[in-house]
Formats: sequence, C-alpha cells, structure tokens
Amino acid sequence: MFNGRKILIGVTGGIAAYKVCFVVRELRKAGGEVRVVMTDSAKEFVSPLTFSTLSGNEVVVGTFPTMMGGLLRGSTWHIDLSRWADLMLIAPATANTIAKIAHGFADNALTTLVLSLRCPLIISPAMDVDMWEDPRTQENVIHLKELGFFVLPPNEGELASGLVGPGRLPEMETILKLMENVLEKTQRNLEGKKILVTAGPTYEPIDAVRFISNRSSGRMGFAVANAAALRGAEVMLVSGPVGLQTPRNVARVDVQTAEEMYQAVQSRFGEQEAVIMVAAVADYTPIRPVEGKIKKENLREEKIHLELRQTKDILQSLGDKKDGKILVGFALETDDEVQNAKAKLKRKRLDFIVLNNPLVEGAGFGVDSNVVSIIDKLGKIERLPKLSKFDVANIILDRVVEILKV
Repeated sequence: MFNGRKILIGVTGGIAAYKVCFVVRELRKAGGEVRVVMTDSAKEFVSPLTFSTLSGNEVVVGTFPTMMGGLLRGSTWHIDLSRWADLMLIAPATANTIAKIAHGFADNALTTLVLSLRCPLIISPAMDVDMWEDPRTQENVIHLKELGFFVLPPNEGELASGLVGPGRLPEMETILKLMENVLEKTQRNLEGKKILVTAGPTYEPIDAVRFISNRSSGRMGFAVANAAALRGAEVMLVSGPVGLQTPRNVARVDVQTAEEMYQAVQSRFGEQEAVIMVAAVADYTPIRPVEGKIKKENLREEKIHLELRQTKDILQSLGDKKDGKILVGFALETDDEVQNAKAKLKRKRLDFIVLNNPLVEGAGFGVDSNVVSIIDKLGKIERLPKLSKFDVANIILDRVVEILKV
C-alpha cells in the first residue's frame, strides 16, 4: 500500500518523537516517498538531520525554509507539499498542536501546512495522562474528528512522568496499519464527480419557538460527505439543523424545514452525478404555524389540536426525473424492515437503499457506529456488521463507484 505513495510526517515536541524515526524508516523500506515537517520543539528530542537521513529528503522546520529546489519553492512550499502528498501523519501530536489545528492556527511550519492540506490527515496524540484527559483536549479531539481528520487514540501504560494511564504513542505497527487503512479507504476514485448528500433532521415550526422534528444527529450524512470528499468528489452537503462541523473540502448549505431542503436539493440536482439522501426529513408539517409563541394561559382547554399536512417527498421527486443519475436512499424501519425498504426502493426508483433499525444496539441516534443492510435493485441484501459510520459511508461509496463504472 505504501509503494509509490507520497507521505508527509509531522513531528511535534514530545518525548515519543524518537519512535517516529522507525515509522519513517519502515515507510521508506515499503517504497514510500517521505517528507518530514518538524516544530521547533521537536528538535529538542530528535535532530532534523536524523529525519533527513532516514527520509532521504530535507526536513522543513521554519515557516520560511531556505531550500529552493524540488517541491520547496520559497514562500509557497506549504501549498506545494499539501498538493504533493497522498497522506499525512502527525506523531506525536502534542496537546498544544492539537489545539492549534482544531482552531485553525498557522503559527509554525507544521500548522501552516495543515491549514492548506488536501490529503487525509492522521493525528496520533501523545502526552501525559492529565493533559490527555483534560476536557479542553477532549473537546479539541472531537472537533478534529468532526472536521474529517483521523485521530488514533493513545495507548495506556507508564508515561515519562512516571504516571500510568492513556497518553503513550501507539506502537509502530498500529500506526502503519491505520495509515494503510486510510490510504485504502481514500483512494481518489471519485475525482471530479459531483455528489450531493443530505443530512440531519428538519424542523417543522408549530410557533416561533416550538417545532416538530426527530432525533437524527446528522452524523451518518456527514460521514458520507467526508468520505466522498476524501475520494476526490465535489461534495455538496445539504444539512438540517445539527451541531456538527463541516468536513474539509465540503460545500455546505444549511436548511431548517423540509420545504427548504426540497428547494435546496431541487435547485442543485441537475448538476449532480449522484445524490445520497441520508437526511431524516419530516413527513408532516403544521398547516398553520403561529408567528409568535403560543401562550399556555391563552389556551381555553387542556388539549390543543395540531393540524398537519404531508411534506414534499424529495426522493420521490428525484426518482421521477432521474435521468441516469445515481440515487441512494436510507430507510429507517422498526417493523417489517426488509419488506418496507424494498417497497421504498422500487417506488422511488433508487439504485440501492440503506436499511437500518434504530432499536438495534450500535445503530441508534447520536453514536459513531451503525448497523445497516444494503439492498440493490435486484433485491439482493448485504447485511453488514456493526461498523463505524465512516466505514459504512465508504461501503456505500464503493457501490456508487461500481455503478459509475458500468
């Protein structure tokens, strides 16, 4: 997997920096081309000369490197390297560097490069246990994951301080295995393809402060958008109200209601090659929402009657004018699951449908995993085990790639 691949290694100022020397050596032995970028603090643990010798290339340390040959053309070196690489690894990633990347700082060579990076990025934290478990560090890690970065959790064990707990840099074999997996899942086989993804719930207003909605967190749709962008697709993400960060290299349109999502999808449908409808769009919306807030003391009876009408069926409308585009739908079912999903697949003229049951362990709302079955137009069912939503997203995209090649 590493043969002929272009790999960037970022090294920050942690005691585990010496372990990264072995990673660089193994990558070179496997046929990879490696370039190393270090922070000033990293030089206190391993010299740039060591990494230069192991990688066979000059090491970037300062924001304004002096070398002018090859990829490093003066002031645009970070752009050149960011476009050159197939994959980047930062190890060890200190709490300080994690915080900077999470909040978009570009105050050294490494963080400047990350801000312009186009390839997948793996971040491997290593620090003392109290720093790792600090709520601010954990919040930054969550933020990085939402942005579409891969975070390899640290191992537990004895730390440089003498304390015992999570904070150790994982072993070289673990790091290399993850790098292989990421390279495999982010092959740029959707380069230039335009894909629209919907995600999240919709809010159907009852009055100015109340609404009808559902428990969708948007995580599955955002995982699909992130995975498609990593494969080189031009991704348009139409999202209902969620608290998630937009994945890197994804264009995003925020909507509130089912009608707004309908209009956003319809206006962009013509230019897409595939549409993956992950959003949990409300089936009904109040006919006459109140402009202000309904005051309890103004109600004369204990009960109120809410009159609803059906919302527009976005996926059905797309299927009616499919015109060779790939359409993928999701079916969340709790009863007669396969039968209902197959009926939806046929009725809406989908290429395939992804079925899941929120009552199954690992497939609920607001979690990072899912348990799904994929049903194609011929009725063939592929039942998948519990997987991360990112892995499910990649399996879905594999099916899209297969159809595009036909």
